[in-house]
Amino acid sequence: MKLSIIGAGYVGLTTAACLAELGHDVFCAEADAGKLSDLQNGKVPFFEPHLEELVARNHTSGRLNFGRTEQAIDHGHAIFICVGTPPLENGEADLSAIEHVAREIAVRAQGYKLIIEKSTVPVKTGVELRRYMSRHNANHLEYDVVSNPEFLREGSAVEDFFHPDRIVVGVEEERAATQMREIYRPVLEQSFTCPVHAPCSRRKEPVFLVTDTNSAELIKHASNSFLAMKISFINIVADLCEAAGADVTKVAEGIGIDGRIGPAFLNPGIGFGGFCFPKDLQAFVRIAEKFGCDFALLREVERINQSRVGKFVETVKKELWVLGGKKIAVWGLAFKPDTDDIRFAPSLSIVRQLIAQGASVRAYDPQAMGKTKKEIPDLICCRDIYEASAGVEAIVLLTEWEEFRKADWARLSGLVERALIIDGRNALACETVTAHGFQYVGVGGITGAPELTPSISRP
Repeated sequence: MKLSIIGAGYVGLTTAACLAELGHDVFCAEADAGKLSDLQNGKVPFFEPHLEELVARNHTSGRLNFGRTEQAIDHGHAIFICVGTPPLENGEADLSAIEHVAREIAVRAQGYKLIIEKSTVPVKTGVELRRYMSRHNANHLEYDVVSNPEFLREGSAVEDFFHPDRIVVGVEEERAATQMREIYRPVLEQSFTCPVHAPCSRRKEPVFLVTDTNSAELIKHASNSFLAMKISFINIVADLCEAAGADVTKVAEGIGIDGRIGPAFLNPGIGFGGFCFPKDLQAFVRIAEKFGCDFALLREVERINQSRVGKFVETVKKELWVLGGKKIAVWGLAFKPDTDDIRFAPSLSIVRQLIAQGASVRAYDPQAMGKTKKEIPDLICCRDIYEASAGVEAIVLLTEWEEFRKADWARLSGLVERALIIDGRNALACETVTAHGFQYVGVGGITGAPELTPSISRP
């Protein structure tokens, strides 16, 4: 099928590349001239595992092309709207980019178009989109509007596209559902060659859930808000475990075994970040208020999450007593592993507070240092965890990159000034760290004293 994607951000570019990999003829539009030039020259503007190779392969084959919005409107039988919906000052989603694209389609398009909301939008956006399109329909365009919310996690977006739990489509006409089923047929049947796993063991056919557009729009916000609630819940449980002398990992394990709850998102730490959870949580509260529903529960979820940064900085301060003049190594800056995204990352707030209190912060992140350095010029960026940890009095882990779990602890014990690990993600094995002479401080009552005295090197 001829498909168009408008917007080449995390969602748009991933969707475009993956649809092209399925065999569709895809045209992806990007309004930013610099980003568009990069894409046309084979450069992906952000890091996402497997995405660069998918873009390159399908661009070379001719199944994926890049250009302007008007070209995309002309090209696609179906048009996916994947533009940004950033938060306004009051927390509501800014839908100006959605409106702009809708006007361009209404004024330019001819014949029939399937218009697909992929951006995260508040409920009733589909209703307003149809109304707006009708007012500006210059060429008697025939169209259907579909809500097709995305459930792509940064760091595993390509895998999530090809192996989803469900594909949600909100429609008002059966023909729209039929076309959406055809677009996603290879994924629904798991009949493609998996670009992530070879051989692939994840051949489970996803649920194809057809709803009305209002329900589909609510599913996205409700899903993210529920997951955010699980994170804030386990973080408060972690505080209770610290106060009561319990182990939050064992408590979380006991909770997660219950099939009604499940283990996912029961990992305590410095709180959730990224562009989705904080934004969607605020937007869902505002949506509820507009319809006369008091979502005080989610306001408390947000308050708990915002408190995690200050609490973690206090933990660092408790261990070091005075932060002024102390050298601290920070492992990880991205809001989660396998991405370079630092938007709303709690790590940045922590680093800023440490520097504001006089600490010298030396950081390493496999992907996010360039972006972070622009935000925090006083940050010292290092080429690896060993350079970052030389001569420091504490190592602070803020992002759970897999390579951190494989650190050479014997080497590190000879580099640090003081053998102290403060693990903001409970990502490291306490026994492994303490066996090499480090004191371990985790979240939720997890601590460990060194089992042997490390050799100390003071550069």
